Amino acid sequence: MNAPATPPMLRPRGSNHVGMRQFNERVVLQAIRLNGSMPKADLARLTGLTAQTIGLITTRLEEDGLLLRHEPVRGRIGQPSVPLALNPDGAFSVGIKIGRRSADLLLVDFTGAVRRRESLRYDFPDARTLLPTIAAHLHSIHDGLGALAQRLVGVGLAAPLNLGGWHKLLGLPQAVSDEWNATDLRTQVQSLCDAPVSFAKDTSAACVAELVAGRGRDLKSFLYLFVDTFVGGGLVINSHLHNGIHGNAGAVASLPLQISSGNRIPEQLIAHASLWELEQRLKAAGLDPSAAYDDRAMAPPFEPHTQAWVESAARALAQCVVSGTAFLDIDAVVVDGSFAPAMLTRLIAATQDALQTYDWEGLWPATLVAGSIGSDARALGGALLPLHANFAPDRDVFLKAGA
Repeated sequence: MNAPATPPMLRPRGSNHVGMRQFNERVVLQAIRLNGSMPKADLARLTGLTAQTIGLITTRLEEDGLLLRHEPVRGRIGQPSVPLALNPDGAFSVGIKIGRRSADLLLVDFTGAVRRRESLRYDFPDARTLLPTIAAHLHSIHDGLGALAQRLVGVGLAAPLNLGGWHKLLGLPQAVSDEWNATDLRTQVQSLCDAPVSFAKDTSAACVAELVAGRGRDLKSFLYLFVDTFVGGGLVINSHLHNGIHGNAGAVASLPLQISSGNRIPEQLIAHASLWELEQRLKAAGLDPSAAYDDRAMAPPFEPHTQAWVESAARALAQCVVSGTAFLDIDAVVVDGSFAPAMLTRLIAATQDALQTYDWEGLWPATLVAGSIGSDARALGGALLPLHANFAPDRDVFLKAGA
């Protein structure tokens, strides 16, 4: 995959006020991204910039291929207004999710729409075969862009911080766990392509997708829970992703569900609210465990086992919600996962019921809401990182650490 010849980043202009110019350009792009196409007059009112400044900025952004003019809107008093919109071909990024059961690659355009999707399935990833396969897909995506490949601004990689973790639970040899834990995935993927590669914890990347393209448009602070092979999470505070000192904020899989008795280690949330547990229930019944991730889980003969898992997972998630609310005093808890939408609806309803069994004295109960992205969340969040690093007003809007 060759490096883009002329990356469509907001490049410096002139010798003075370069930073302010770039910031204002980013503000205009963000205003259109969040509010849709609009004429210059509306942009001026929304951003607080003068009409003259808006005119100069939008002209430059059109010249850079980042904005498009729509047909004039007629029928009003005065001159027809010309809505300006993001050019979908203005920039591209690739999001890669590497998980314990699958890998996904998404090509995303400047509007955040998915243009191409590649998926790989496995029992557990083998670095010696997975990385070359990812390289082949990256080259194919790059070649498929043709002349637009020069507008590929980056690759966002989303993966567990500790991909080899819980190897005993997964039934993996220690050597396999050690190999993954010793692998620097960002460096490995960077060696496969020339576009800059950024990394985020997989559930943090999913949280980014929800923050930018989902519930985050309305919710300012929320705990994010993502149910996959394992369960994980993310944390948004005042519309910023909070990563924590070690990049591990929202690591709910390790949340203990009981008080330690001193001679027995308490169970963790992962033991009840992960699809791994549903896989084991299906396998014990002689059924295909991969049904945990699709619509089959909600139909016979899988449904009774799914319902038993939902009830167990909901009780565990309810404790997580109460604990998170006590520590964080947040607006909401957003729940999503890599399963069928009907399963998400059922799991949230069961968790709502379980929350009624807790004493909320001294707390303001958080609202429990369904995530809006689904199984694409991690790869999509990864793809959004390069786009926002290059074009959002705050480069660090998703990557601020709590140091």
